[in-house]
Amino acid sequence: MKKLYGTGVALITPFTESLEVDFKGLKKLLQHTAKGVDYYVVMGTTGEAATCSEEEKKAVLEFIKKNNSSKLPIVYGIGGNNTHHVIESIRSTDFTDVSALLSVSPYYSKPSQEGIIKHFQTIADQCPVPVMLYNIPGRTASNLTADTTLRLSEHKNIIGTKEASGNLEQCMKIAKYMPKDFLLLSGDDMQTVAMYSIGAKGVISVLANAFPQIFKKTKEYAFAGAFDKASQQLFKLLEINGPMYEEGNPVGVKYLLETMGICNANVRLPLVEASEDLQRKIQGLASGIKK
Repeated sequence: MKKLYGTGVALITPFTESLEVDFKGLKKLLQHTAKGVDYYVVMGTTGEAATCSEEEKKAVLEFIKKNNSSKLPIVYGIGGNNTHHVIESIRSTDFTDVSALLSVSPYYSKPSQEGIIKHFQTIADQCPVPVMLYNIPGRTASNLTADTTLRLSEHKNIIGTKEASGNLEQCMKIAKYMPKDFLLLSGDDMQTVAMYSIGAKGVISVLANAFPQIFKKTKEYAFAGAFDKASQQLFKLLEINGPMYEEGNPVGVKYLLETMGICNANVRLPLVEASEDLQRKIQGLASGIKK
């Protein structure tokens, strides 16, 4: 799965003023991000999948397939805490031109590690494309431990993990013992270089929606072993990263994209658009970033 090395952009889903999917804005976003990313990640948390209907999700996926002028790989998100429903969603999805499935660890239910393992094994058994795990304890209220990830890495249809635990020691254990073809990816933009340095092959990024070329340069330096230069690229985004999540994701990055003329900042409830204070903060920080 070397085609999933480098930067995957966790695409936002633009909305019109009436909160319909804004396909014109989405097309502009695809063209903008293609300048630097290696693949598209569709309908993850950043894509507001939680507030999109099944019909909208499929319409967005089909649109991206048809407007993927750079022929980038596509990773599609289907996850949840109802294993049966996840399987039903997989069965009803057309995976033509989709390279992999990204599936978040079951949230809210707080299952045991054995429950998490059986959940993902069941998904991987049924999924027609390779499966990538997504560990983000801050949202799910449970952690895929390194041991759990390593057990799941033995499944022939589980190819990697997006690690957003923020626990580098845990990531190091995965990196040390994982199969050589297993994909360890950063799920935290600011840990990208650190993750590259321990053996990760890339990042699934929020800020790559706005700054794809910075992540391209970061990747190129990291793959060349020039981690100091890779860090200098990532340092450009250090101050603006926090405000991206200050009022919920993707509130910050959507406002940033609006200032860049790519799409507007509309989000669906329970999220609301960036406050005036946050808008001023993002404007000030963005103006000083050299791409």
